Amino acid sequence: MSIGITIGANYLGDDKTGFLVWAPFRKRVEVRVITPFKQTMPLEKDERGYFSTIAEGMPAGSRYFYCLDEKSEYPDPASRFQPQGVHGPSQVTDLAFPWEDSHWPRLPLQEYIIYEIHTGTFTPEGTFDAIIDHLDELKEMGITAIELMPVAQFPGNRNWGYDGVYPFAVQDSYGGPSGLKRLVNACHRMGLAVILDVVYNHLGPEGNHLAEFGPYFTDRYHTPWGAALNFDGAYSDEVRRFFIENALYWITEFHIDALRLDALHAILDISSYTFLEELAVSVHKQAEKLNRRIYLIGESAANSARLIRPRKLGGYGLDAQWNDDFHHALHVLLTGEKTGYYQDFGELSQLVKAFKEGFIYSGGYSPFRKHRHGTSSKDIPAERFVVFAQNHDQVGNRALGERLSQNVTFGALKLAAGMVLLSPFVPLIFMGEEYGETAPFPYFVSHSVPALIEVVRKGRRDEFAAFGWRGEIPDPQDEAPFLSARLNHGLREEGWHKVLYDFYRELIHLRKDNAALACLSKDNMEVRGDEADRILVIRHWQKGGEVAIIYNLNDKEMTTAFSLPEGRWRKLLDSADKKWRGNGSTVPGQIGSNGKTALTLEPKSFVLLEKED
Repeated sequence: MSIGITIGANYLGDDKTGFLVWAPFRKRVEVRVITPFKQTMPLEKDERGYFSTIAEGMPAGSRYFYCLDEKSEYPDPASRFQPQGVHGPSQVTDLAFPWEDSHWPRLPLQEYIIYEIHTGTFTPEGTFDAIIDHLDELKEMGITAIELMPVAQFPGNRNWGYDGVYPFAVQDSYGGPSGLKRLVNACHRMGLAVILDVVYNHLGPEGNHLAEFGPYFTDRYHTPWGAALNFDGAYSDEVRRFFIENALYWITEFHIDALRLDALHAILDISSYTFLEELAVSVHKQAEKLNRRIYLIGESAANSARLIRPRKLGGYGLDAQWNDDFHHALHVLLTGEKTGYYQDFGELSQLVKAFKEGFIYSGGYSPFRKHRHGTSSKDIPAERFVVFAQNHDQVGNRALGERLSQNVTFGALKLAAGMVLLSPFVPLIFMGEEYGETAPFPYFVSHSVPALIEVVRKGRRDEFAAFGWRGEIPDPQDEAPFLSARLNHGLREEGWHKVLYDFYRELIHLRKDNAALACLSKDNMEVRGDEADRILVIRHWQKGGEVAIIYNLNDKEMTTAFSLPEGRWRKLLDSADKKWRGNGSTVPGQIGSNGKTALTLEPKSFVLLEKED
């Protein structure tokens, strides 16, 4: 009976709840109910080590612990809600919800324009309901998908989310499961997709009791953040089941459209049929069953094209992947930083390769890693790469958590926006980036164990040492870094912030409305870069349109001659225009080309041209 029941406490209606927990080495497991009445119920064990029962008179809202071998009490590893935090009892949750999205057609991945949000700092309230109040402005800007950083229950009320310890429980301080459903429902009502960041490579250190229940972890591998999960050893079938059920839980019960899979390079698995392959098969099978488009978007530092190659071609079958190489190449060209992993970048030819192929390191030697790195992604379609100029990692993993707006000129901010939003890839914007938010996004936690707090402090100091960053690093345990990260949305109505905000809106609308830009294709594209002049020329074409974008990455005005198909071209946008707080465009409104043309571009600027005939 138990293998067919979903893991956790499943409310069945009429004050009836089914319980299922895996604890193969335990002789006895009981449910100890705390409220609304005190009661202890033994569970029945099956041959696979699952304990289960169906409890009558167990209403939604009941709070409980599991008691193992009549000794220790712990929350449910698959708890649906932890209203008193990671150390409190689990709560039986009625997942019924009045969904209004049955007629929403869902979006194809190539139409995603992603906006990454940290729920706790996006608004002063730090809740899902508070995000709803901002959906209108995101929709008007042209965003088509929001991506939520992890929401699984973590210790305290401030955390990036990667210290979650109850993968099925929605963070209580954010609004719990009902709050998340209201947000997803509101997004779908407005035609916005929702991506949820999930962590299947480790669990956080505080409140993590999975090992008390079974062999969820392995000592054969290690991650930088804690014990590695057991996806390929003895008993790994049940560990896989736990996390695959978690993925299906989000997409089925919460109508999530895509999952962003954190740090896949830290999932160590040498089995012939890997966890990631099984996850992809299970999710896509569920998508067919639900008649929905559902995507898996990986994050990996390994530059392995296998992750996003179809299974029939020997891949894992994920739908897309973050491309850190694109970010690193762009960041170094804009900032000149060469510390840490940035030492591997700095040449314009690398950015050219990123546009042409995706990965820059595709088997070449990495000075930072001291070995060859990556595989070729030449054959991977453009819509399988997510690119960005900023994200939570690339901002928050700086010593002071400062944003790009604090490190480069206004012209460079516009240049970065053009590179990302006019690329043939799926673009991602980090919250506040669109108006040049000045609030930092440092790392923050709210642990309750003094020894653990000191370990976290030391870990951050050691991590920053590789980059040579100096100065006072904000104490991650202090509330001040968390409060400093809250966005000031009002900035988008003021001065240069408003200009940048309008600029982002214009770029997004150009991307959507122009056939050549809307088509995400590496095939219908030509990319040329002049290393000496630091000029990048990209041409996109599609039936119904052709555009050319000329980027000047110099700190000075440059006159450049380049090939341009014969005909008449008109200027759609020049980032140096006074309208965009530039010095004024030197590019005429119309250009005639006989196969070659010359333009003068302002420092750190770009111009977008469209072929008229």
